Amino acid sequence: MTACLLVIDAQESFRHRPFFRPDDVPAWLAAQNALIEGCRKAGVPIVRIYHVDGPHDPANPFAEESGHVRPFDGLAAFDADATFIKHRHSALVGTGLDVWLTQHGISRLIVSGIRTEQCCETTTRHASDLGWQVDYALDATLTFDMVQPDGQPLTAAQIKARTATVLQGRFAQVCSAAQALARLPALEAA
Repeated sequence: MTACLLVIDAQESFRHRPFFRPDDVPAWLAAQNALIEGCRKAGVPIVRIYHVDGPHDPANPFAEESGHVRPFDGLAAFDADATFIKHRHSALVGTGLDVWLTQHGISRLIVSGIRTEQCCETTTRHASDLGWQVDYALDATLTFDMVQPDGQPLTAAQIKARTATVLQGRFAQVCSAAQALARLPALEAA
């Protein structure tokens, strides 16, 4: 077994942030759920990663005390092969994920989840630098509009385009969820 799906920060915490907008959620969920279902059918392990940070207060949606550090509503139910809690942007910092991947002979990661340009991109860059091959399933990542330092808006679509541009061919193979799934039989036979 060489491939593994990472479902990064696909958690309810984001619904409780002021920047949350539901506009792109249906398309993301469709792609994310297709990846989960396709990987499960192919026997590819699925790793769930949650982001938890302080303060440890029920009002903080990323604190476990909030009750929001749980699967995003609408996410396909799955039994994770492993679950990791992270406190940094990269899922490979201080979680033990790298050890688990190595112990399970994983050589290729399929990255998905929330947010496109933050935890998903950071994990991708880190994984590539550590020697993993990465399929970055762009449509199976979700992000939200931002404001640039000069006050100009930056749309979620622009953020995704920028992420695809900087990752492609340098840190990952940027693809769709369907393309990542189509590559699985060839990957698993390799």
